[in-house]
Amino acid sequence: MRRFAVLLAIAAAALVLIPYAIAPLYRFIDPISTPMLWRRVTGARVEQIDVPLDSISPALRLAVIVAEDGSFCRNHGIDLGAMREALRQSGEVGEARGASTITQQTVKNLFLWQGRSFVRKTLEIPLAIWINLVLPKRRILEIYLNIAQWGPNGEFGAEAGARAAFGKSARDLTAYQAAELASILPNPVARSARTPGVLVRRLAGLYERRAADFGALDACVEGP
Repeated sequence: MRRFAVLLAIAAAALVLIPYAIAPLYRFIDPISTPMLWRRVTGARVEQIDVPLDSISPALRLAVIVAEDGSFCRNHGIDLGAMREALRQSGEVGEARGASTITQQTVKNLFLWQGRSFVRKTLEIPLAIWINLVLPKRRILEIYLNIAQWGPNGEFGAEAGARAAFGKSARDLTAYQAAELASILPNPVARSARTPGVLVRRLAGLYERRAADFGALDACVEGP
């Protein structure tokens, strides 16, 4: 039993540490997310096309930062202020609602599982700090935009999402279309940019205005 416990502990430690070893490789390799992998294993549809950040409309890059993580260019992978506020407003101890940065969401999609969990958050936070250390902000956003789910039928990434919603490439999105796509995150099953409801239209208008007012929020991802 003691030997089994030791082996189990070693296996658990290896599972925890593997993402730290893999993460630096994503500077050069286009990753697959755990939701995409799960859908492929179960035979579900996956539509995803990796594109470089320069092939994604700057309007979408900015709209997602405005909608998901306004401190993206300033934070170190986590936003302690947002986390403290989310914990203060939470009715359950340890449930951080709306406190995830883009980096944390990238970590969750790459290495962890969906849904709220104190255990997942415990694993997610140090991994987000590590990802922020080993990958440039520009690459983090590029990965996130290419692996986020943007449609109810297995559409992952900005290119597949733009084609499904508007029949055009992600590079050709208008400011309002970009804001609509940002508005359906993180729930593209309940929300649609192709047939937007009242909530999506309201959020899209809000994000479009904020993007116009705070155009420097994406300064860290400009350039090569």
